[in-house]
Amino acid sequence: MKIADREIGAGNPPFIIAEMSGNHNQSLERALSIVDAAAEAGAHAVKLQTYTADTMTLDLDTGEFFIDDPKSLWKGHTAHGLYQQAYTPWDWHGPIFDHAKKRGLIAFSSPFDDSAVDFLETLAVPCYKIASFEVTDLPLIRKAAKTGKPLIMSTGMASLADLGEAVDAARSSGCKDLVLLKCTSTYPATPENTNIATIPHMRDLFGCEVGLSDHTMGIGVAVAATALGATVIEKHFTLARADGGVDSAFSMEPAELAALVTETERAWQALGSVRYGPTEAEARAVTRRRSLYIGKDMKAGDVLTPENLRRIRPGLGLPPKFYEELLGRKVNRDLAKGTPVSWDIVG
Repeated sequence: MKIADREIGAGNPPFIIAEMSGNHNQSLERALSIVDAAAEAGAHAVKLQTYTADTMTLDLDTGEFFIDDPKSLWKGHTAHGLYQQAYTPWDWHGPIFDHAKKRGLIAFSSPFDDSAVDFLETLAVPCYKIASFEVTDLPLIRKAAKTGKPLIMSTGMASLADLGEAVDAARSSGCKDLVLLKCTSTYPATPENTNIATIPHMRDLFGCEVGLSDHTMGIGVAVAATALGATVIEKHFTLARADGGVDSAFSMEPAELAALVTETERAWQALGSVRYGPTEAEARAVTRRRSLYIGKDMKAGDVLTPENLRRIRPGLGLPPKFYEELLGRKVNRDLAKGTPVSWDIVG
């Protein structure tokens, strides 16, 4: 499949998405700087989130609308206030997308309601991303799928039944190109709670491209996911975690993103194919194996013994597996120390 002009699949390096989210900290200048940093780090795409606080939740400060979970990064905030702080103003989307295009990046977004899809269509986005928490919003999935553009869906907490319904909703509404991203909806996530062994299972079960939306720290999980067949990797991205922001604590910095691009491509290159025996690149290394050599000067009729028949490098003589078979046999000519052993020296 293709997103814009980028081929997505096993024959290509992983498609690396830098997720800006709310890391612009309500500064358009910073948002544009994040685009620059993503491009310089070698990312292939930059992604926004398209919503307003009012399209996400109600403006209440009681009950379930107030975050009091002591383990949450956002404890003490109302949901509405948090989304108001994190959202990307809609009039910024055009300038950010234009700047991304100038920097050679594919730019798109996650819509969080129907109005966001309608707005993003006016900007001719090349694809849509459905966030983990929206994967059960089947009307939203159908709305995005009806555009006919590729869909990337994070799986988050979705059960197999949830995923089946989401994939059916996408495909029955016109989506032909689908990517499912394994995702753990904790911020940050831990490697032991990531379960990337699910990635090849999803690919086989749903017959689509698969990848990882990664909230862990570092690049190890993403590299391992690439080895399991992930063709898309998404990571939250910021200029510096020390700058703060709603997602900064689990976001990559520029040097880390550059390492991610490099190391996931190396992991993809290393996959290769099932192969045994020396590759073309290894052909000369065969000579560094051990083989059988004459270890002392010998006269015709002398007997091969452990003292004069050596298993040494290089590998130009007979393989060591013939050592026992040759012991006790007579040589049929004078042999100098350092002669590689061949069958024609024994009579």
